[in-house]
Amino acid sequence: MKELRTVTIVGMGALGIMYGKAFADCLGAGAVSFVMDQQRYEKYRGKSVLCNGVPTSFTLVRAEEAVPSDLVLVAVKGTGLAGAISTMRRCVGPETVLISVLNGISSEEVLASAFGAEKIVYAVAQGMDAIKFGSELTFSQRGELRIGITKTGRQDNLSALEQLLDRTGIAWVEEADILRRLWGKLMLNVGINQTCMAYGCTYGDALAPGEANRTLVAAMREVIAVAQAEGIALTEQDLHGYLALLGTLRPEGTPSMGQDRIKRLPSEVELFSGTIRQLARRHKLVVPTNDFLYQRIREIEAGYAPEEK
Repeated sequence: MKELRTVTIVGMGALGIMYGKAFADCLGAGAVSFVMDQQRYEKYRGKSVLCNGVPTSFTLVRAEEAVPSDLVLVAVKGTGLAGAISTMRRCVGPETVLISVLNGISSEEVLASAFGAEKIVYAVAQGMDAIKFGSELTFSQRGELRIGITKTGRQDNLSALEQLLDRTGIAWVEEADILRRLWGKLMLNVGINQTCMAYGCTYGDALAPGEANRTLVAAMREVIAVAQAEGIALTEQDLHGYLALLGTLRPEGTPSMGQDRIKRLPSEVELFSGTIRQLARRHKLVVPTNDFLYQRIREIEAGYAPEEK
């Protein structure tokens, strides 16, 4: 049976570090590396991060010195995917398994175009509450990975990933219809990520009765309408399931776009309401809540100082 013994991660954000530590604890520090360009290598070389208060160091590899890995995990922001593909090229060999924990619904297709669809195992990361500020990562829940393959994927790659996740202790669920799950996560992000950025609020604020909560739910319902027009069978039951999932997270926490507002960083709004608005136009649907969120978030980003954009 195929076995994954080495892991390379692209992206030292919250998810990259969270999964990197889990893999390193299981496989050993020498089996797990982060690949990066020269600029990032100089930035992170010799430094450790605090992972729930524990100083943690990782093996760093320059892109030009990388070698093929059994598993490559892509954990950059959506805006960094093109750069990640260039950075990770030497990490991908004929038998490499590729997974992406990026938001949105397009990263797997982009990676498949670059490296081959047969290498892709679809993955949806959900239920985690990881927050990274500076060099400090905190989380109380690692969540789970929902994984699966489409007709172009290889069953042995999926089975090998499941075996590795079992060894690592990362929770996973195999999805028969992984594309539907991908759309479900998009629905969640369109709601909670954008609401928390637009209102500058926490998970608890967004779930409490009021304007932010009404915006959250309305934005998610618009995704259901667009998904159904795209042939994806999302339902109101899915919406309530994701709201229940949000209720398990730390109320004082905030998702990645909420953190972007605090850090004054560009967000992934194009992956969320940008995508929904584009698809809605194709199907002649109206999505007023996503229109509002898109405009509000762009206003927030326009207010950053020039050097912050």
